[in-house]
Amino acid sequence: MNSEPGRWPSLGRALLFVVSCAVVLAVTASATRNIAQPWSSLVIGTVASIGAFALTLLFVRWEGIRLVDVGAKPGRRSLPRFAFGFLVGLVLAALHALVVGASGHVRWIRGEEAGFAAMTISLIAYVALSCREELSFRGYPLRRLEGPYGVWGAQLLVALLFAVEHMVGGISWWHALIGSGVGSILFGMAAISTRGLAVPIGLHAAWNFGQWVLGEKDSTGIWKMVTQAGFQERVDLAVTIGYVAVMGCATLGFWWWHRAGYSNKDRISHAALPG
Repeated sequence: MNSEPGRWPSLGRALLFVVSCAVVLAVTASATRNIAQPWSSLVIGTVASIGAFALTLLFVRWEGIRLVDVGAKPGRRSLPRFAFGFLVGLVLAALHALVVGASGHVRWIRGEEAGFAAMTISLIAYVALSCREELSFRGYPLRRLEGPYGVWGAQLLVALLFAVEHMVGGISWWHALIGSGVGSILFGMAAISTRGLAVPIGLHAAWNFGQWVLGEKDSTGIWKMVTQAGFQERVDLAVTIGYVAVMGCATLGFWWWHRAGYSNKDRISHAALPG
């Protein structure tokens, strides 16, 4: 692998990559605006993922590095890792619902619109959209910023870029920073600890799909969350606190995984030393 570029060149290339991926997303979204949901999300996620992967190939060739150096090379362990990440994401979504439910004044009722076909298409769409976002943010940008800025410096920069993209997409700055920003830290830590994108893609897709199933997305899922009249602010606060707590604990778990990985590498390195 080539020597790491300096801080400013690394940041400039990461920004160029993120903006390029955003342009691909915007063009794709504009071309599919007349397609109904969830098909439009599926098409956008698929096309934008292909675009993000193509840009990854272009940028790694530009720098003379490999796909594996930015965690974007598929391998025989990718599918089991994706499945592991997906399972973790479903657990986190369930824990979040438990926290929100424990706060009171909220209940879930069966949705009327979502059937098996809608559930399947939505699942595939969330996987495709997660592929696009992980390639665009936790692939090349995160891994190329990790060297000059360190793990947490790179994480904060990528989380800020991720939040800005969501703000440009119409989300308020508060929801972008707390929602997208905190989520980015978790997905980034999963990418760094596993040195790949399969786990964060599965984790990201399962979280979004779990939120959809529980009616916490804009479109109705399998269930619908109903809040008792007069308690919306209290429930919203529980949703935010539960989200930060669940994501924070999961991030800490992946950070421990990352630190344990480095400890194992150190032991192997010392064992290999002569004498």
